[in-house]
Amino acid sequence: MTRSTASVAPNASVAPTGPGARVTPARTAGWRATPSRAVSLLIIAVLLAALLVFFVLPVVWLLLAPTKTADQIVHDNPLSFGSFGQIGAAWDHLFSFQDHAILTWLKNSAVYSGGALLLTLLTSVPAGYALALTKFRGRKTLLVITLVSMIMPSASLVLPIFLELNKFHLIGTAWSVILPFSFYPFGVYLVYIYFASSLPRDLLSAARIDGCNEWQLFSRIALPLAKPVIGLVAFFSFVGNWNNFFLPYLVLPNSDEFPIQVGLNQLLTSTPVFNPVAGAGLNITIPELALAIIIAILPVLVLFLFSQRTLVSGMLAGSTKE
Repeated sequence: MTRSTASVAPNASVAPTGPGARVTPARTAGWRATPSRAVSLLIIAVLLAALLVFFVLPVVWLLLAPTKTADQIVHDNPLSFGSFGQIGAAWDHLFSFQDHAILTWLKNSAVYSGGALLLTLLTSVPAGYALALTKFRGRKTLLVITLVSMIMPSASLVLPIFLELNKFHLIGTAWSVILPFSFYPFGVYLVYIYFASSLPRDLLSAARIDGCNEWQLFSRIALPLAKPVIGLVAFFSFVGNWNNFFLPYLVLPNSDEFPIQVGLNQLLTSTPVFNPVAGAGLNITIPELALAIIIAILPVLVLFLFSQRTLVSGMLAGSTKE
């Protein structure tokens, strides 16, 4: 009579059976890890709750505020929904402020941000390429100056920029915003990192052998390969210019020259809740102010949604060295 045998893995443990069986340490290992796992889950839950309170709930409140009246915002549930009709009323009230001033501010922001973006790309991309691939006297000094300028707070340069613009009689013009906005050392550094780490040198050498001059190398080889990082520079530049408040606030004295961020400040000063001495004219209430904020961030949000693939590829550009 043959005896059947079962193959058992060397490290496997067989659970004891029977009334007198004792639990082995291998079975209790999972139970010992339970308290530490519970503590980890608790910490994660607390962090998520903090993020919800400080980041998500304010955004939800902002989206719901235009659906309610000023009285409902004060007395109703902060996260309650009002009505779609109130959104239309807030829209009409907002666009009636100073004869459709918000449209003028949006147009000014588009002109300032778009003009500065064009100059930024025309200067940052060639500068980054030159710092990465050409050898000339003072190259390292220029690179150090670029890095120092990149880490300096932008507010620290406002006073000398203001004095310089005033010397050239540019205060109050579009150039007083566009020219400082186009100074973007961070873009130069991003392009420098990409060309220094990801552009194949063998490809450039082969192109030189085929008779390409330096301009043809830059325009026909480097630029097409650098589309991801150029898109990244363009996005960061446009968002930074669109959201800039301090410099336009100082150099633009007239309301019809304001960008949307400075215009929001004027709306804020026209809201009696935040400014009790506001005039008795067409005052702005909290629903209209919230709607204006949503309108101000929509262009950046739409740009982000349609450029995610470019942003991801641009962030990964230069991550590996050829």
